[in-house]
Amino acid sequence: MPKFPVDAPIRKVIATLECLGFRLVREGSHISMIRDNPDGTNTPLTIPNHPTIKESTLRTILTQSGISREAFLKAFDE
Repeated sequence: MPKFPVDAPIRKVIATLECLGFRLVREGSHISMIRDNPDGTNTPLTIPNHPTIKESTLRTILTQSGISREAFLKAFDE
């Protein structure tokens, strides 16, 4: 299994989340993204707009968005 990124570049994190169904809503001091779920609900996501995202912050983002570590790593490495 690939190693979880320690300091992931923000642009790569955004591209990975877009591959997983999220779309960019707005960008400022934080980045807002949203995913439309099949059951009609939405999953909002807020990411700090830093050059890199720390491992602990990324894990929290994945937990709040309901994305498994394996699914994220697979999309991140592609």
